[in-house]
Amino acid sequence: MKYKRWSMACLLMSAAASAAEISVPVNVAEKHGSGAAVGVVRIVETPYGLAFYPALKGLSPGLHGFHIHENPSCGPSEKEGVMIPALAAGGHFDPKGSKNHGEPWGDGHLGDLPPLYVAADGTSVSPVHSPRLKLPDVRNRSIMIHAGSDNHSDHPMPLGGGGARVACGVID
Repeated sequence: MKYKRWSMACLLMSAAASAAEISVPVNVAEKHGSGAAVGVVRIVETPYGLAFYPALKGLSPGLHGFHIHENPSCGPSEKEGVMIPALAAGGHFDPKGSKNHGEPWGDGHLGDLPPLYVAADGTSVSPVHSPRLKLPDVRNRSIMIHAGSDNHSDHPMPLGGGGARVACGVID
């Protein structure tokens, strides 16, 4: 009887855990829309914020800016007569209007995440943690990978110097 209760508890915990996570398909951001698939980022709610588990391939090696953007779109949009990949995702998620790029644990944009590490072979599997976010915060938004790294400051370049939007996924 104890075994059956323990098994039922495990099943309930497993069901609760799966309800507290989202898998987000990520594609290359291109001027005409979404390009080739690069993998998935699994977002898991923990008692300490959100954990992001990437399973990505085909990216350039190094550190990349990694953010939650305000709109649930990865489509291109026009800016000053030029089509920009994934511009329809809007800016970094900033519900309090801080207008300040900062650390994931600080008081800047709520969508600022730790940088994404991509290995020499183009794969990314190292998780990152965002202590201020919960699943309801990220639903109906997008997740963005930028070309360059992120220094979590607006100096010397705005938005941490992350650069172009190279891959994006819509968070349902």
